[in-house]
Amino acid sequence: MKVTSIDKLTQDILAGYRIKRGDDLSYLLTAPLDQLQEGAGRLQKHFCGNHIDFCTIINGRSGRCGENCKYCAQAACHHTGVDEYPFLPKEEIIKNAKANQEAGANRFAIVTSGRALTGEDFNKAIDTYKQMKKDLTIDLCASHGLLNRDQFKRLRAAGVTSYHHNIETSRRFFPQICTSHTYEDRIKTIKIAQEEGFCVCSGGIIGMGETWEDRIDMALSLAELGIESIPVNALMAIPGTGMEGRPQIPADDVLRTIAIFRFINPAANIRLAAGRKILPKNGATALTAGASASITGNMLTTSGTTIKEDMVMLEELGLTNKDEDCLASTGTCGAR
Repeated sequence: MKVTSIDKLTQDILAGYRIKRGDDLSYLLTAPLDQLQEGAGRLQKHFCGNHIDFCTIINGRSGRCGENCKYCAQAACHHTGVDEYPFLPKEEIIKNAKANQEAGANRFAIVTSGRALTGEDFNKAIDTYKQMKKDLTIDLCASHGLLNRDQFKRLRAAGVTSYHHNIETSRRFFPQICTSHTYEDRIKTIKIAQEEGFCVCSGGIIGMGETWEDRIDMALSLAELGIESIPVNALMAIPGTGMEGRPQIPADDVLRTIAIFRFINPAANIRLAAGRKILPKNGATALTAGASASITGNMLTTSGTTIKEDMVMLEELGLTNKDEDCLASTGTCGAR
């Protein structure tokens, strides 16, 4: 298929067509941004309604990571001055999760540095998830690296329903940003998580030097994997990392990427992540033009937005994050 009209492509997708490898998508890169966003907004409205999914995270273990991902402040090979600490006390994590639940967030994730969370730290995580499942109602997500099947089984039994594990970029470009593990390592982890019943959240980072073709390839790979939640991060070039000094990606490029991801993954949650601050109105325009989800609150090494501020934004936009307003029958909102 050759795309020659955004309106025609939008109609085709609404009628059931899905973009695939081999389609000529060059028009998505040259079409006026406002037309692309209008089409993405129509797809978002159809598949997600007025629902926006808000997730929050806590950095459960920080620094001293043995991997060499060029963008990451927590890699031990970089010198960024990032806080370093072992797995946080259970009480501190639960207190944070409870506050996020009361503020209105839909889900809460513990993320940890390192290739994989193992040993006593993994046991501590399981104990924490079990307690949160018992005491709280917020949906639970985890991000603990390259886990094995037995670990995923334990996470599910502890009450975790979603697993976050980015592919980061295209298969072609991945070796340019990381050599301590492979793209295939990440794909294998995602597939095991899916087989064990998790809703997988997986996306990547743009602005690292990849091409537009790499971004489209990443979106196609995510579609082929059947990913339900896709975070789009704009690189925040942190001093001391391998990306130090890279120019900030233009806001319009982020907005175009979000819209393109919506066309390629029409029924997924396209999630605003790092870099929201560079978007118009802190991402408000994106939330009606392809993005149906967002990370909210303080995010690791990037500045975030408070849940209260985001709730006000939703009200102003006529949107909602209430689970009862989710188009659950389409599977797009991640409601569990």
